[in-house]
Amino acid sequence: MQKIKKFTAIALCAGLVGCGDTTGEQALYGAGAGYLGSYLVNGSPLLGAAAGAAANVLYCRQGPGNCD
Repeated sequence: MQKIKKFTAIALCAGLVGCGDTTGEQALYGAGAGYLGSYLVNGSPLLGAAAGAAANVLYCRQGPGNCD
């Protein structure tokens, strides 16, 4: 069952992360993906949201063409 949760979290995060048009949208999308992913693997939802927000903003800033 734990493997199913982890796979679901990874698939969900990969599908939800997107750049958005503004830094706020980028942070919001990343936070949502991080929150849901951490929830599915019984992690800290607050920490997951913070990490997801930061990671998505960095991802979009490093390669702006990644989210076209």
